[in-house]
Amino acid sequence: MIPPASYLVEQADAPALRQAISNIARTGYSEKVVRERLGLEDLTELNWRALPAYRAERLAGRDPLALAIDLFLLQGALPLDELDRLLAQSDRDILIGAGLLAMEEGGSARARATLFPIHDRLVFSDPAWPELAYPKHATVPYNQVMFVGPDSRHLARCTSRRPVRSTLDLCTGSGVQALLAAGHSERVLAVDINPRAAQCANFNAHALGIANLEVVVGDLFAPVGGERFDLITANPPFVPSPVDAIRFRDGGPTGEDIQKRIVAGLPRHLAPGGIAHIVTELGERDHEPIVDRLREWLAGAPLDIYVLRLRDYPATKYAIGHAKGDDYDEFLESVDAWGGNLRAQGFARIVSTLVSFRWSDPECGSPWQSVEDSTPPKRAAGAEIEAAFHAERLIRRADLEQILKGSWLRLAGPVALFDAQVLGGDVPANAKATRLGQALTIEHQLDPAERGVLGAIQGRIAASELPGNLLPAVASLLRKRLVSLDSRK
Repeated sequence: MIPPASYLVEQADAPALRQAISNIARTGYSEKVVRERLGLEDLTELNWRALPAYRAERLAGRDPLALAIDLFLLQGALPLDELDRLLAQSDRDILIGAGLLAMEEGGSARARATLFPIHDRLVFSDPAWPELAYPKHATVPYNQVMFVGPDSRHLARCTSRRPVRSTLDLCTGSGVQALLAAGHSERVLAVDINPRAAQCANFNAHALGIANLEVVVGDLFAPVGGERFDLITANPPFVPSPVDAIRFRDGGPTGEDIQKRIVAGLPRHLAPGGIAHIVTELGERDHEPIVDRLREWLAGAPLDIYVLRLRDYPATKYAIGHAKGDDYDEFLESVDAWGGNLRAQGFARIVSTLVSFRWSDPECGSPWQSVEDSTPPKRAAGAEIEAAFHAERLIRRADLEQILKGSWLRLAGPVALFDAQVLGGDVPANAKATRLGQALTIEHQLDPAERGVLGAIQGRIAASELPGNLLPAVASLLRKRLVSLDSRK
């Protein structure tokens, strides 16, 4: 039986470990190259149950990149001759000593941890349980470290990357968000209640040579005292589960045990001008907006809320997706347990969301909330989320009309209209528009006045030349980030 990774490295061995990881990277082992080699549009589409197909169809040519993908990502076993072609003896020794590689009976090698490529980092974590059964292990350990899956990638892509003084990453797991934040933060603090996760995150910091990241074991905000941070990220346990079997996954019967405590703590720990991002799943009841629950958790604190709905799952489908069982009856009992729990909470569906928070600007009126639907981003979208906050604050300014009178109005970028023509007729009332070339694909409903403003813009137009009754339409288009302003001065 291959034991799970120990994530231990002596300080003196860290340079040799970094060299071994660098040598793996030289095979082409990166997010873009691995995605292309596996024939995927995005690594979030990696199907762990399709490993035999990947090996037969995409990794049949056993070059060093194929061997690295098979061993470190797909958890395959390499015979000695292939291992010799992939790793020098010195690299092999340091990986074995660090608890990342093990030799099986018969001479083959198997990784004890998965090496996930994300952005410009290579991050070690535990295998993708429960999606992928670990060889010769029957159940997922409670202290399993969360793998770098779709949620991790969505949060990484939606996080603001402007330079900041301090970052706090809660429920850090492997440390992936903290490791990325270290590239644009003076200081990063990563917190996890699971000692093994904290050990993994600390190991990754040493393996990558990151010196401005501190990892501590603790319960959410408890280790930080009264400190405030410019950036807060969190990927908490959020699954509404009838069991408490996997620490990184199960968030109590509602899925909210941890995440509501995070939201409630933001007013005490988010610095003025800072931003917080949380990736989560939220149960949705009919006729109850999710954002109302977020407001309740904030207990009246004046924070603006921007919610991106990335996808949703009917409750029944969600229950089936999480049910487990070694035989038919056991599986159906599990479906009933998961489905019964969701029914008890009144959840009609589960919504995958990315929620961002910023302090409200008193000059822009009361705190606001905005909810938009988008396909999950496949590249960096942090600047687009920042732009959503900027646009909402702009249109709420008391002097907006004066600002418009002194501005040029132009398209923010290429805009596509859907259902724009029907058999050569006029644009129908239900036309939608989206801005092309963005990481977030958001379709905006347009009313006739908004379509009229878009049609009037040829290059740019002085906003003061538009009839006064179109100013609300201009404000709405600014909110939707379909148009932008340039000063005429």
